Amino acid sequence: MPADVDAPDKVLYGLTFRQLAILAVAALVFYGAWRVLHQVVPAPVLVGAAVVIGGLVFGVAVGRRDGLSLDAWLLAAVRHSRAPRALSTTDTTSKTPDWVQAPKNRVILPAPLKLPADAIDDGGEIRLGGARAAMVAATTVNLALRTPDEQAALVDTFGRWLNSLSTPTQIVVSAQPVDLHSAARTLAQAAGALPHPALADAAADHARFLNDLTQRRDPLRRQVLVVTRTNVGERGEHAARRRADDTARALSGLGVTTRALDGAAVTAAIAAAADPYRPARPGGLAAPDAVITSPAPHQRQAPARSRHT
Repeated sequence: MPADVDAPDKVLYGLTFRQLAILAVAALVFYGAWRVLHQVVPAPVLVGAAVVIGGLVFGVAVGRRDGLSLDAWLLAAVRHSRAPRALSTTDTTSKTPDWVQAPKNRVILPAPLKLPADAIDDGGEIRLGGARAAMVAATTVNLALRTPDEQAALVDTFGRWLNSLSTPTQIVVSAQPVDLHSAARTLAQAAGALPHPALADAAADHARFLNDLTQRRDPLRRQVLVVTRTNVGERGEHAARRRADDTARALSGLGVTTRALDGAAVTAAIAAAADPYRPARPGGLAAPDAVITSPAPHQRQAPARSRHT
């Protein structure tokens, strides 16, 4: 079994069907150009042009860059160059009101931004058009510290989970910065309320250690997310959530801690993936339809006066 199961099959002379199609079309174009121009243009000129252009076509057919075939890479480059640079989730096709003064220079309006995800419910299911997806957070396991028998058992358990998959599944391993300043500040504030002076000294010393570690290093944490999804048209109101729970149970046999994420955790994970270096917000992100209210103003009470007799 090949390592890359999605690799295209070799049809002839080590070339795939797509490569042969590109070369066949180029050969037909060269043959038609020869039939039309061989009586007008000298033969050496046609042969030289055919050699140069044929080399370029052969390079496009068999070349690769960034893991893609060169023809697919060039097509993606052309699409990217022609794609709009500014996107917006609001409606940009509506007509400008008459009372708005139009600018003298032509303003390029942003194109509509179409995201694959439509909504995220409270249970953590992501709506992807006709399909659904869910996320599972997992910790890591160190195989180097295990015996050969334990390593074989872990690999066998992971292989059974892979063989049980019937829908597209994505495993995302990312490194994100850790905010140790907040942890050190919280620890230093709580040190004064500890019941024993030794515990307070230990907490304060650990807070100083965290601050020193943040200044000398750039601490990172590793995040592992498993995204499970359903097929288009699959029945079941919570099929994606059920697949996420099955994934969490299957991976728990590896000795890792797994948890199917709810709506707030899924929203935070997607926001962190879009901007991993943004500092985390303690209160999280509000839902689009949530009503945000400010806390009641804190009223300070005057201290009671004691009367001495």
